[in-house]
Amino acid sequence: MMTLSLHHEFPATDRVVVYVGGHLDAMSFGEFDKAMLVLLPRLDEGGTVVVDLAGLEYVSSAGLRSLARIRKSMRARNGHTLLLNPQPQVRKVFAIVKAVPVNEVFTSTQELDAYLDRMQRQVIEGNSDA
Repeated sequence: MMTLSLHHEFPATDRVVVYVGGHLDAMSFGEFDKAMLVLLPRLDEGGTVVVDLAGLEYVSSAGLRSLARIRKSMRARNGHTLLLNPQPQVRKVFAIVKAVPVNEVFTSTQELDAYLDRMQRQVIEGNSDA
């Protein structure tokens, strides 16, 4: 089981770059959320969180909720959230979730995660028809 890796840097008082690697899922989102609770208050009002996803290999609905919480938190502080360098399978998940009102289509989180899991596996295995 791949775990989550996190590190960050503050290139300026109004910007933090968070590097996320591994899996952001039901097992790891709590660790991610705790780290964000510490980092975000250190940013100036109106600041920007850059979440570098180059190392992120897998995201579940729990991980998507965590990313949505960052955006909501930053909007409340007149700030911005930028997601950078997602791998193809993670980009696919973002596309699915953006295109489909997820709560209207899937009967449960388990069903959604099974679908997202299948889509990401297909992209990784080179089946681009996913």
